[in-house]
Amino acid sequence: MVRSIRLRPWQKRALDALTGHPHPDFLAVATPGAGKTTLALTAALHHLAARPTAPLVVVTPTQHLKAQWTTAAAAFGLHLHPAWSARAGRLPADMHGVVVTYQQVAVAAHDLRRLAAEAFVVFDEIHHAGDDRAWGEAVRVAFEPAARRVALSGTPFRSDTSAIPFIRYTNGEAEPDFTYGYADALSEGRVVRPVHFPRINGHMEWSAPDGSLHAHTFDEPLDRVRAGQRLRTALSLDGEWLPTVLTQAHAHLQALRVRQPDGGGLVIATDQDHARGIAGMMRARLDVEPVVATSDDPMASARIAAFAAGSQPWIVAVRMVSEGVDVPRLRVGVYATNTTTELFFRQAVGRLVRWRRGGGSDPATMFIPDDERLRRFAATLAEARNHSLRRRSAEDERPFAAPPPAAGGDEQLSLFAAISAVATDTELAAHETPPPVDDDDRDDGVEVALPPPPARSDGATAVDGPVRPRHEQVRVLRSHNAERAKLIVQLSGLGHAKVNSELNRLAGVRRISEATVGQLQRRLHHADRWLQRL
Repeated sequence: MVRSIRLRPWQKRALDALTGHPHPDFLAVATPGAGKTTLALTAALHHLAARPTAPLVVVTPTQHLKAQWTTAAAAFGLHLHPAWSARAGRLPADMHGVVVTYQQVAVAAHDLRRLAAEAFVVFDEIHHAGDDRAWGEAVRVAFEPAARRVALSGTPFRSDTSAIPFIRYTNGEAEPDFTYGYADALSEGRVVRPVHFPRINGHMEWSAPDGSLHAHTFDEPLDRVRAGQRLRTALSLDGEWLPTVLTQAHAHLQALRVRQPDGGGLVIATDQDHARGIAGMMRARLDVEPVVATSDDPMASARIAAFAAGSQPWIVAVRMVSEGVDVPRLRVGVYATNTTTELFFRQAVGRLVRWRRGGGSDPATMFIPDDERLRRFAATLAEARNHSLRRRSAEDERPFAAPPPAAGGDEQLSLFAAISAVATDTELAAHETPPPVDDDDRDDGVEVALPPPPARSDGATAVDGPVRPRHEQVRVLRSHNAERAKLIVQLSGLGHAKVNSELNRLAGVRRISEATVGQLQRRLHHADRWLQRL
C-alpha cells in the first residue's frame, strides 16, 4: 500500500495550489503525459482522510478510461466501482466511490446527486462536458452538492456554445487555476519528450461528390471542403500514400527498438473499417500483426491494457488511444485520421511524449500528412519545444483556443471516390536534434506523505499479491457464489430464489449488488458448508 509518493515538481506545486484554494472548484490544465491522474488521486486521498465517509467520484469521457482510473486508484488504496448504477442499489460499503462517464451522468444525474453529497469529484478531460448541452446541465445537477470539484484537461479550451459548469470563463475562454504547458514540461525534464513531425507530401486524385475531378498535392491551397477531400484521398486504403508512410514509420520504429526493445507505435485511423484495413495492410506489406482497438470490440480495453504491458510493435485505433489513455512505451505515431481539430491533434500527440525511466532520451515521432492545418498544429508544438531547448526558465504560455467547428453540412460521402494517392518527398527530413537532457542533474521530485485510505474493508480476507481493484475481487467472488448456489439447487432440489435468499441471510447481505468483499467471502463460506451437508 502506498504510504508516500514522489511527486514531480509541477505536481507538488499544483497540489499546494489546490489544497490552498479557497473555492470548491479547481481547474488544472497540464500537458498530456504530465501525470494529472497522480495529482488528482493524491489530492483525493488527503480530502478523504479529513472526511472519512465522503465518497470519491471520477467522471471520464470513455469506458476505457474508467478502467484506467479504477486501476490507478487501487494503487492508492482507493477502491472505485466502475459498474455502479442506481438500479444496483446502494454503493457497497467497502467501496470508496464510483467512476462513471459523462454519458452516464446525463442519464443518472439525480441518482449521482444523492451519492455526491460531500464528495470529492474529479472531472477527467472536463471539456467533454461541453460535447452536448444536456451533458453540461447534468454535470451541474449531479455535482452541485460536492465538497470539492477538481477539473482536469490536457489542453486549454473555450466555450463556443454553452459554458461548462464549475469552470470560470474570461472572454469565452476557460480560466485555469493552474497551468503546466508542454514547454514547461520539457524545460523541467523527466516529464515529456521532445516530439518531431515528419510531414509527408503527396499527389492525390479524386472524384468529388458533384462529379468533378481533382488532382492536387498538399502544397496547393484549397478551400475547406476540397482540403478535406484531399486528406481523405491520401488516407484511402486503395492508394499508395498510406502504405508508404506506414513503411517509413515501421522502419523508424524498428531502428528505435534496437535501443528500446519494447518501444511501441500507434496508428490513429479514421473509423473502424479503416483501422481494420490498416491492420490488414500492415500484415500483408510489413509482416506485422498489430493490435486493433475499436469501440465496437468489447475486448478493446483489455487489448489496450495488454499492449501497454507487452512489447508488440504496433497498435491501430480510432479514438480509443487518443485522449488520456496511458501507454508510456509509445514512441512513434502515424496520424491517419481526417479529424483536424487542434484539441484532438494535441491529445493524440500526447500519447507519444510521456517520459519514463529507462526509456532512453530519443524524441517521439509523429508522421503526419503535410496538410496545412496539421502543419500549423505541429508548428505550435515545435515552437514550444525549440523555446524550451533555448531557455531553461519556462515562461507562461497563453492557452490556445481550439477552433470552432467548421460551418457547413456534411458532404455526400457516398458520391466521393478516391482515385489515386502517391506519397512524395518521402525521405525523412533532417530533424533538429535537441541537446541531450542530463536527467541525472534534474530534481526528480518531492516526497509527499500520504494518509491511509479510509477503512472500507468490512473484515474481508486479504488477497495475496499486488493490489487489485476491489471490484475485480467482487466479480470473482460473485462468480464463485453463483456456481455454489447452482450446485446447491441441483443437489437439494430447492429453487434458486430459496437458496440465494438463505445464503444472503446467513451472510448478512441485503442485495447481492450491494455486497462487500467480506460479505461475499462469508456467503461463499456458508455455501461450502451447506454443500458439505448434502
